[in-house]
Amino acid sequence: MPIDRQTLLSVAKSVRSSARSVRAQISPIHPKGYPFVGGFALATIILFWIWSPLGWIGTLLTIWCALFFRNPARVTPVREGLVVSPADGRISMIASVVPPAELELGEMPLQRISIFMSVFNCHVNRSPVAGRIERIAYRPGKFINAELDKASEDNERNALVISTPNNGPVGVIQIAGLVARRIVSFVHEGQTVEAGERFGLIRFGSRLDVFLPEGTQLLVSEGQTAVAGETVLADFQQTDGSRTFRTS
Repeated sequence: MPIDRQTLLSVAKSVRSSARSVRAQISPIHPKGYPFVGGFALATIILFWIWSPLGWIGTLLTIWCALFFRNPARVTPVREGLVVSPADGRISMIASVVPPAELELGEMPLQRISIFMSVFNCHVNRSPVAGRIERIAYRPGKFINAELDKASEDNERNALVISTPNNGPVGVIQIAGLVARRIVSFVHEGQTVEAGERFGLIRFGSRLDVFLPEGTQLLVSEGQTAVAGETVLADFQQTDGSRTFRTS
C-alpha cells in the first residue's frame, strides 16, 4: 500500500524529534579532548584495515575517550557560603591535615576532602566556591595511585588558593594519578571565578583535594559519590549540629 505524503511528513517529524532527544542526552566533548578523540578514531580506522576485531576494540576505546572528555552542563547552587564539589567521583577521604606548603595556608591542620576520579568519571574540574584566585602553584612529582594518602605529598599536582569574600581562603589541589600524566589549568592568578565554573581538567584518572578552614560544617561522608558543581560538600553558614549518614 502506498504511503501518503502526510504520513511521510509525520514520520520525518518523529525522526527529527527523536534525534533531538538523543542529542540532548549526549554531553559535548571539551575542546581539549578533540585531539585525543581524533587520534583514537584514526587509530581505529587503521586497526579495521589491519584486522576487523582490532577495529571493534578501537571503536570501544574511542567511545571511552569521548566519554572521558565529556563536558556536561551542571546546575550549581549559588547561595553564599556553600562549597560545591570540584570533581565527579567518590569521596575517598575526609581528614584534618596540615596543607601543603605551596598553598601558604599556614601550619595548622585544615579539613581536607579528597575526591577520587576513576577513568570513567568526567574529568572537567570546577571551582568549589566563588572568589578570587590568589595563588596557583604547580609542583612536579610522582604518579602513584591517587587513592593513597601519600599521593597528596608525592604526586604531581597543581594547587589553587581561592579567597572568598566572607569565609577566608579555600585550597583546591589537582593531583595526578597512576594513569594521569597531564594536569591542565584554564585559569590564572587574579582571576575571579564563580562556584561551579570550570577551572581545569586532568588526564586520565586522578584526585582533587579541597582544604577548608577547621570547624567548617561538612555535609558529606567518605564513600559518597560527588557530582562536580552540584554536590554541596560544606556550608560556611551551617549552624545546626553535626550530621550522620547511612548507606541504603
